[in-house]
Amino acid sequence: MATVSILPIYAPSGEKTYRALAGNRYSVGKTAGQALDALTAQLDDTELSTLLVIQSFHPDGFFGVKQQERLSELMSLWRLARDQG
Repeated sequence: MATVSILPIYAPSGEKTYRALAGNRYSVGKTAGQALDALTAQLDDTELSTLLVIQSFHPDGFFGVKQQERLSELMSLWRLARDQG
């Protein structure tokens, strides 16, 4: 069974998309469902057993809006650096 993470990605314009990750595979979609469907199409039959856990990405007392925005910025920079080698 593959571990899949689905993360919201915020563009500088404020547009939100979702990135689904499983190991070294990933996909992007306008919704979490689109990202998951696209990623599922890449997985082998042995990786298709799925347990889905959904976490709310709403701000809370421990991780507020500004922290979420900053994390999104940092993750975008990290992905850019990773993809460029």
